[in-house]
Amino acid sequence: MTTVADVLSPSVLTVETTATVRQAAELMREHDVGDLVVVEQGRLVGTVTDHDLVVRVLAVGGRQDDRVGPVATGAPVVIGPDDDVEGVARLMATHAVPWLPVVRAGEVVGVLSLDDLEHGPGHHAGPTAHAPHLAG
Repeated sequence: MTTVADVLSPSVLTVETTATVRQAAELMREHDVGDLVVVEQGRLVGTVTDHDLVVRVLAVGGRQDDRVGPVATGAPVVIGPDDDVEGVARLMATHAVPWLPVVRAGEVVGVLSLDDLEHGPGHHAGPTAHAPHLAG
């Protein structure tokens, strides 16, 4: 049985809930991703996408110094490193998501994307890179 730990991308781009929308957008641009994992004191609280920034901030007159926390999508579907990849693939299909945060004891330890499942780590579509966590 192949597990998530066998194929996950361990580097994760995270942003604290207190970071600004501009900081999140700059991080996305710098690493050429459209999604970030949102954390509060290292614990997963949600995700934020470039679409979220447009629809939940710009389209309603928000500002670049607004905080990421309120515009993030909370309670994302998560998986564990010991989960079977076949079950995870079905979970991704059910929820129509291209990647999922991998969580152990409440902390994000990686992400797994459909590309990781097909090609192995490094060919991912999710918020991964060798980059530091961004606080506000």
